[in-house]
Amino acid sequence: MTQGTTRAARRRYYDERETWPQERREADLFARLPAQIAHAKAHAPAYARLLADIDPSEITSRAALARLPVVRKSELLELQQRERPFGGFAAVGWGREVLRVFASPGPIYEPEGNRPDHYRMARALFAAGFAEGDLVQNTFSYHMTPAGSMMETGAHALGCTVFPAGVGQTELQVQAIADLKPNAYTGTPSFLRILIHKCREAGVALSLRKAFVSGEAFPPALQREVAEAGIDAYQGYATADLGLVAYETEAREGLVLDEDVIVEIVRPGGSEPVPEGEVGEVVVTTFNPVYPLIRFGTGDLSAVLPGISPCGRTNTRIRGWLGRADQTTKVKGMFVHPSQVLAVASRHPEVRRARLVVENPNLSDVMILECEVAQGDDDLRQAIETSLREITKLRGEVRFVPPGSLPNDGKVIDDRRKYD
Repeated sequence: MTQGTTRAARRRYYDERETWPQERREADLFARLPAQIAHAKAHAPAYARLLADIDPSEITSRAALARLPVVRKSELLELQQRERPFGGFAAVGWGREVLRVFASPGPIYEPEGNRPDHYRMARALFAAGFAEGDLVQNTFSYHMTPAGSMMETGAHALGCTVFPAGVGQTELQVQAIADLKPNAYTGTPSFLRILIHKCREAGVALSLRKAFVSGEAFPPALQREVAEAGIDAYQGYATADLGLVAYETEAREGLVLDEDVIVEIVRPGGSEPVPEGEVGEVVVTTFNPVYPLIRFGTGDLSAVLPGISPCGRTNTRIRGWLGRADQTTKVKGMFVHPSQVLAVASRHPEVRRARLVVENPNLSDVMILECEVAQGDDDLRQAIETSLREITKLRGEVRFVPPGSLPNDGKVIDDRRKYD
């Protein structure tokens, strides 16, 4: 049987939008956005409440979008517990419009709509070299969580055949490689490594030549090992709620954003977009009619990578996963949230950026609010310390630092306590 076509024999891009000028892309996305917001308000009870005072026709720019509230994934569990099953964020109920419902850890429930390639994974798989005629060994779970379905529906959209291998059962997976000779893999990079080693141990010829990996880090050492096994592997960033957010291309420079999402990088714990290149929380707006998430805070940290990809795709790139934005910590028995640190800074326009450092000399918690200011005096220091005490209900010291001196790592709270 002839397997998938080669890169040279097929078109270079999934569709023409990947090479649109950025101005055209922005115009298209924000021309579509008002209808999506109106749809969410009309059919998703949570957005009817959250956006009650918003006129959808006015949300036609990034500045206008930034005025809307951020709904964070960390809030979804409580919201869904209050209003089953989806916290009021789904625009449809059970029936033909929802093919499946999944449960991510929490549990947090997600609906899968009836549109082909509901999660829009085909674009990322295409960039990874997947094509009609490939046999894909899909090692993501098909039970409870949506990863298996995400990859399968994307592969089907490209004309691939899928072997639904699921998680584990390594010996049976190796046997399937021997019998079926799949040429493509979807799953975590760590399980791909296991299959490579198990095939060698069993004397089975490794037929896999391309891979799309996600769900965990894909460090350079593992990338080299996979490449040495003859597998061309690419990584992507997707979530159960949003589907595809960004994907790797042959340029191997960051991850290119999907064409059907609006991505903002905002101050962790806040809603204000950060300057380009600064690390912040990934906030995504989708055009999914079933689950119309608007300004959805993923809790993941990333940053915009300046410039255009050498692969020819013109959409914005991000640096990939850089950690978690939820830096809530407990000091002297009280929770301190990143949003509180931002609230302190917002009271004082002299503060350009702020970071709360928590230490425990002599095993006693101490808070130090480091503030970037051009000029600071004792009056400003005392005023900020008062704000810190009022907002957090805890006493803390304020330390002034020069503008631009705080690390660009997305941290709003830096917990440096040691207990050994």
